Amino acid sequence: MRGLIALLTVAGMLLPMDAVAQTIPLVTSSPMANGDTEYALGIQILMVMTVLTLLPAMLITMTAFTRILIVLAILRQALGTAQTPSNQIILGLSLFLTLFIMSPVIDVVWISSLSPYLDGDVPFDEALNMAQVPLREFMFAQTRESDLAMFAELGGYGMFASRDDVPLFVLLPSFLTSELKTAFQIGFLLFVPFLVIDLVVAAVLMSMGMMMLSPIIISLPFKLMLFVLIDGWSLISATLVSSFAV
Repeated sequence: MRGLIALLTVAGMLLPMDAVAQTIPLVTSSPMANGDTEYALGIQILMVMTVLTLLPAMLITMTAFTRILIVLAILRQALGTAQTPSNQIILGLSLFLTLFIMSPVIDVVWISSLSPYLDGDVPFDEALNMAQVPLREFMFAQTRESDLAMFAELGGYGMFASRDDVPLFVLLPSFLTSELKTAFQIGFLLFVPFLVIDLVVAAVLMSMGMMMLSPIIISLPFKLMLFVLIDGWSLISATLVSSFAV
């Protein structure tokens, strides 16, 4: 629950600050010509609904979710198990690993921003600014300088004097591009051992004259046995978590 509230608050970073700061009633009423009253939702309700629709995009672009999901998808492809594990299991494992990795960031957001705001100690705009700090630090730690410089040049920003000067809409694509690169690098290292098994099995089958037999069917038990013997799921999970260590 704390993580969901933290994500809702941080999602407000994507909204204009002047729109957030307006004190507009949630529901407005106006009399009609026939004597009835017409009720309308205020802009704050619309902003909350907009934030809720942005949550999936935030989960993909501002957290560890992208790297984990791509690595697990490449692993399944390397094993050659088609739809096993299923997409739902891969998404669930990616989600909970993301929550595990992001828990220190969520705790900092809760302590420094959300809790003081809910207690009424700080205004909303100040709480929003404080919530950005740990999330930006996380993204900067995983973003390559080359990617950041590329998007800064494409956006016409030039060189930034400090990290505080980097706008969020430059940091986000830089972070996501770096995550894609890292995910494919990890995926390549995972794919090579299973590719070697496929090549060995194919060579053995060709030497025995069994060219009509699919090497994938024969190599699958060997790949599964190798993955089980090295405790593959624990090793993959530990590797993914440690890859985000600063």
